[in-house]
Amino acid sequence: MIYFHDIDPIAISLGPVQVHWYGIMYLLGFIAAWWLGRKRIAAGRLPGVDANGFSDLLFYAMLGVVLGGRIGYMLFYALGDFLHNPLLLFKVWDGGMSFHGGLLGVLFACWYWSRKHRLHLFDTLDFMSPLVPLGLGFGRLGNFIGAELWGKYTDGTWGVVFPSGLPAPFNQMDLATLKAEYATGALNQYARHPSQLYEALLEGLVMFAVLWAVSAKPRQRYLVSGLFALLYGVFRFAVEFVRMPDNGVYLAFDWFTRGQLLSLPLVAFGLVLLVLSRRAPVLQPVAPPASAEGSKA
Repeated sequence: MIYFHDIDPIAISLGPVQVHWYGIMYLLGFIAAWWLGRKRIAAGRLPGVDANGFSDLLFYAMLGVVLGGRIGYMLFYALGDFLHNPLLLFKVWDGGMSFHGGLLGVLFACWYWSRKHRLHLFDTLDFMSPLVPLGLGFGRLGNFIGAELWGKYTDGTWGVVFPSGLPAPFNQMDLATLKAEYATGALNQYARHPSQLYEALLEGLVMFAVLWAVSAKPRQRYLVSGLFALLYGVFRFAVEFVRMPDNGVYLAFDWFTRGQLLSLPLVAFGLVLLVLSRRAPVLQPVAPPASAEGSKA
């Protein structure tokens, strides 16, 4: 049955303070990464790093995601608006985060942390890659709740009517009137692919299942990172066919989008890493150093 999107993007209102579901989804992603990463750290999967060291790594990665994601969105998708009003950079509660910008931010954060801890960058990235997809999935759920990044029109019964995606005269109607129109079936022709949920499934659940299973035992350096880049690039490229192009603009052929353009280097990079992994060493687990509290006990 076609679904009418009527979800309040604000989860909690405490006077002037509003907590958006979008922010909660990011928090859930970080909590999932922290919990999963602690399990792997306890198993010695990042030699020489204890729980405190991992907490530092996750903190740097969080900064990389938020800063890189927001700056990337402004540069890749809203450069004109940003130049007109640079303060838009700080309005993260309105949504607007770029995965590719966030990825660059995380890469820089991991490079900086790895250098401090004298670890190979790709040993760190291989460790972090399985921790990321659940956060991506939560983020896409946040996009769905916020009714942003919706898909193209669909005849499928699983389509979603997004009030913000309706043409005139419906976009001038209040919510109660729209619901009445929806009840008569008048809005069915404007149902869209819930592309946010497609991405939550592919980039979130499927990628997590594959990467977590593959990395369950030590693998050659570059392998897990390569799989991450390849899978994300392929999944994102595919979903773009049913997702509205950013700013409504195709780059070429009336179907090629900016998201697809930015995903192609990821696919190529992933393939290169998979080739390099064939002759790369395997990082063997080493029990993490005892914490200060543990040594006192």
